[in-house]
Amino acid sequence: MKRLILALAALLALSPPTAAQPARDQVTVLLDWFVNPDHVPIIVAQERGDFTRANLDVRIVAPADPNDPPRLVGARRADLGVFYQKNLHLAVDQGLPLMRVGTLVATPLSTLTVLRDGPIRTLADLRGKRVGFSVAGFEEVTMGTMLESVGLRLSDIRLVNVNFGLSSALMSGQVDAILGGFRNFELHQLDIENRPGRAFFPEQYGMPAYDELIYITHRDRARDPVLRRFIDATEAATHFLVNNPEESWRMFIAGQRRELDNELNRRAFASTANRFSLSPGALDRNRYERFARYLADRRMIRTVPALETYAVELPPATTAR
Repeated sequence: MKRLILALAALLALSPPTAAQPARDQVTVLLDWFVNPDHVPIIVAQERGDFTRANLDVRIVAPADPNDPPRLVGARRADLGVFYQKNLHLAVDQGLPLMRVGTLVATPLSTLTVLRDGPIRTLADLRGKRVGFSVAGFEEVTMGTMLESVGLRLSDIRLVNVNFGLSSALMSGQVDAILGGFRNFELHQLDIENRPGRAFFPEQYGMPAYDELIYITHRDRARDPVLRRFIDATEAATHFLVNNPEESWRMFIAGQRRELDNELNRRAFASTANRFSLSPGALDRNRYERFARYLADRRMIRTVPALETYAVELPPATTAR
């Protein structure tokens, strides 16, 4: 027995020490609003272990105020934020040091919506009508662009701020149309309430196409390899989602998110899946430059900045340390 113990001790002495596992890089992601099906790739990447495999410890935070992400990211109080391409142009023009580093939802979601059984069949029928909106900033330029396509002007309608009660304002008759409702949410909500809607899509009435939801960071982190690993992890999760929608849904409603298991979110999940970017790290230069010119032409921003000052493709990821 003594000889056996001595032999084992000798073997242990010859064995190389086990390498300590490197600490994971901490990443805080500030969502644009409460968790919903627009965020499925992030949730799936968390649940499936894509972030862990990228050696990341990701904290997902729903903001108290939807205006928080650009402010807190610009102040370096969050590593990444989920934001809107349309608003990025305005924020950069106002001096916030923000950089787009990835795309979450690669198509527009916003709509102009009316009740299907109402009197408005075409945009031209909006003359003299009330149009409700919730978030100030883009209502005039969006409506002006859409109305121009049918020979009307902004002065031909009346804009009404209904705060965040878009669907209820339309169903109650407070307004005749709502601007800004998402095609993957409000249309389903109206249908569930047995008041189906008819949507007019801005990108079909003069507005250039854009990315609805993007990832932003502070301008100083535009080449950060940690962020590239995050984007690559969400890419893997998005491809998994496309191939495995039912399993992804179960991941989305797991644990404390069980309360999200309802008819509206099920419908929204299904109609959002094909809108997520399959190449979230890729940058469509023309799309961003074209939208900047559009906003400058309408005096929403003062100048068209160089693209690399507010939108980049992150460098390829290095091996996680």
